[in-house]
Amino acid sequence: MKLKCLVVDDEPLAREVIISHIEKIEALELVEQCDNALKAFEVLKKEPVDLIFLDIQMPKLNGIEFLKVLNPEAQIIFTTAYREYALESYELNVADYLLKPVSFHRFLKAVNKVVEVQQEENNAVEPADKLRTDEPHIFLKADRKMVKVYLKDILYIESLKDYVRIKLPGREVISLQKISFLEEKLPEDCFIRVHRSFIVPFKKIEAFSNHAVEVNGVEIPIGRNYKEQVLEQLNSSKSIIS
Repeated sequence: MKLKCLVVDDEPLAREVIISHIEKIEALELVEQCDNALKAFEVLKKEPVDLIFLDIQMPKLNGIEFLKVLNPEAQIIFTTAYREYALESYELNVADYLLKPVSFHRFLKAVNKVVEVQQEENNAVEPADKLRTDEPHIFLKADRKMVKVYLKDILYIESLKDYVRIKLPGREVISLQKISFLEEKLPEDCFIRVHRSFIVPFKKIEAFSNHAVEVNGVEIPIGRNYKEQVLEQLNSSKSIIS
């Protein structure tokens, strides 16, 4: 599957260079090009985008302001003539920072980083029906390696913005991963999202109230937007004796 790309830069020549590079890579597909960040907002409302090539110095709204306001799901590669924004950009968790003029060699290296991350995310969870000799588990990248985590050991999963904390008996695993991605991949009959920042396994819930569930002695809040669904599922559980 191709990565859908958006190019945002107020310099026509700079956009042409990036677009030319995109056209040379089969894994990339140009969705749209914009000469300012406000137009990019409009594009993102209508088009799903995987990767944004984003200039920093632009009129109306610069690239860093755009990123802070939007906080997009797409990967970001900054393309700029200014070195001084490098530190701030990495604090925003961008995929790469390219200095103009952008050579194809450097462009390709940046794109490969994004492709590797996507492949790791796509392969992070092995579907249960494909597991033959091992118990259901997930592989998550942590400390520069892929770590196996057995589903039966998970006490709860906590979102730390762009990271997740997997709480296990006696240890924890922190991985650069969005909680929404894990929610989609984990089996629905085994795990439940109780809050925008927490996923818990049904079997590990020891007690619950209208406001929280208790797992391994830890009280985890039930979010307002999740309350009705969570309480309905817990109250209808066969393990409850009325």
